[in-house]
Amino acid sequence: MSGFKEKEILQNYKQTEIGRIPKEWKVMKLGELFYLEYGKGLTEKKRENGEYPVYGSNGIVGYHSRYIVKGPGIIVGRKGTIGSITWSNNNFWSIDTTYYILLKKPEIDLKWLFYKLLLLKLERLNMATGTPGLNRDLVYRLKIHLPPLPEQRKIAEILSTVDRAIEKVDSAIAKTEQLKKGLMQELLTKGIGHKEFKDTEIGRIPRKWEISKLGNVADIETGKRDKGGCLSEGVVASIGGEHIDLNGNILWDRMKFITESFYKTLKQGKVKSGDILMVKDGATTGKACFVRNLPYEKVAINEHVFLIRSKKEVINEFLFYILFSKVGQTQIKIRFHGLIGGIKRGDIKSLTLHLPPLPEQQKIAEILSTVDRKIELLREKKERLERVEKGLMNVLLTGKKRVKY
Repeated sequence: MSGFKEKEILQNYKQTEIGRIPKEWKVMKLGELFYLEYGKGLTEKKRENGEYPVYGSNGIVGYHSRYIVKGPGIIVGRKGTIGSITWSNNNFWSIDTTYYILLKKPEIDLKWLFYKLLLLKLERLNMATGTPGLNRDLVYRLKIHLPPLPEQRKIAEILSTVDRAIEKVDSAIAKTEQLKKGLMQELLTKGIGHKEFKDTEIGRIPRKWEISKLGNVADIETGKRDKGGCLSEGVVASIGGEHIDLNGNILWDRMKFITESFYKTLKQGKVKSGDILMVKDGATTGKACFVRNLPYEKVAINEHVFLIRSKKEVINEFLFYILFSKVGQTQIKIRFHGLIGGIKRGDIKSLTLHLPPLPEQQKIAEILSTVDRKIELLREKKERLERVEKGLMNVLLTGKKRVKY
């Protein structure tokens, strides 16, 4: 540490029982700042359609014609999603699985308190008690750094600006996903520029399109894992159903691994760029993704995933969009087996597909992949903003970095 920096800290900061803080800041218990008031029960049957949001521990669960808390306000998860922190700009109803906050002191900015509570991660307090739920007394005992009110307001203003940017990106993602949904419905049933149509077992399609079974146009494989189970790190990625999300993405950051020696023994289930992967059993049967790139040189699937690789008659990316579409997903659901769902290789092979000529397949795949890329870029932008917000919260709410006010 430079002599100047050390001198600045000695002049402008003080040591407290919870760490070094700016001299103007106080140390206070949360119980000195606010009350955690119990929400009030309101079953779905008793809700009257209205303008006021009804909050549970995981956010909005419905709307009602009346409210019990005047907004803006903070909702804290008491049961269920314990310790969750939700902000409401409007008057609202807080149900009995939540607390809502009533301030004790006028020198507290409510929005600043919202961000401070997010940083505190109150969900950790659930582990400190034998009874599932958030104990008010444990929350009240927590000590925090409290800036002067003007600084609280400035911090809240900065963080709110980032939140508004995130909300704009969320809105753009929702609009683009809606656009994709409409395009898929249009392109995968009517095609491009067709005027003559015919009725088929899976609906009305252009007359020039053909009907085929998936087993006739694609090879379908499954994989396996070593008897010793998967590793938490390694060089050969092993994709399971839990690694494919509902948006058709592979969750590489949660990946499991198999040994290279086991990978060499595999006769099938080795993944290439351009393959389609589909969850074959469990509650998320039918979830599918298109493998655009591989961050690992060697990748395999486990026994809970199908690998689908099209033959020359079909472009794999187009085939993915068919399987991901309403037509494809409806057929998959019809073929579920068992209470928790599951689909066999024979069932997958029997899926009925409508296939345009190859040039039209290519064009449709290009249009939809362009929209997918836009959604991907928007999600990446949101992730960057969230990282910025997290970094700002860590320095502004602890006094490590000061703001002018």
